Amino acid sequence: MSTPRFTVGLTGGIGSGKSTAAARFRHHGVNVVDADQAARVVVEPGRPALAAIEEHFGPSVIQADGTLDRAVLRKLVFDDPTERRWLEQLTHPLIREEIVTSLAASAQTHSAPYAILESPLLIESGQSELVQRICVVDLPEAMQLARASARDANTLEQIRKIMAAQLSREARCAKADDILDNSGSLESLNAQVDALHAKYVQRASQS
Repeated sequence: MSTPRFTVGLTGGIGSGKSTAAARFRHHGVNVVDADQAARVVVEPGRPALAAIEEHFGPSVIQADGTLDRAVLRKLVFDDPTERRWLEQLTHPLIREEIVTSLAASAQTHSAPYAILESPLLIESGQSELVQRICVVDLPEAMQLARASARDANTLEQIRKIMAAQLSREARCAKADDILDNSGSLESLNAQVDALHAKYVQRASQS
């Protein structure tokens, strides 16, 4: 199965602005494979993972239409680290398979010289093994918390639990090859992405 010669992993904590940065890469014609989308696919109705989740957590995690109630499941797993680990052991290998398939399809159908893998758990899940470079979207944790709470329906307490389950800001930045500072304006972030895009095109041509 062929994969892009050059793939960049784009990551950052909840509320960091990964999706905004990814949208700017798309603006340049780069295909972005979204790990969150892969995570939704592997728990679709009829998939073995959804049946295993229902068996483990009970019918409360299933909505009337048969789909996963992600909000209920999120609360369950972030309230109990043991349950979160159980879920990760079930889904992470399946998500990885879905990502590999999507990256291979990207190589076949997109002409851009590189691809982006957007993943909140790029480093924690081992998905970083699939990329040649890691780009972290970074901002102070207070801003991260404020933006996540303004965007999501989660409570501040739940957002803090999600942040605690992810790598610390320091550890994430230590793993980065490139860092996008998203503490400023959208224009500033876009300018940084534009510069990295040019850099990645050059690196991809040399790989």
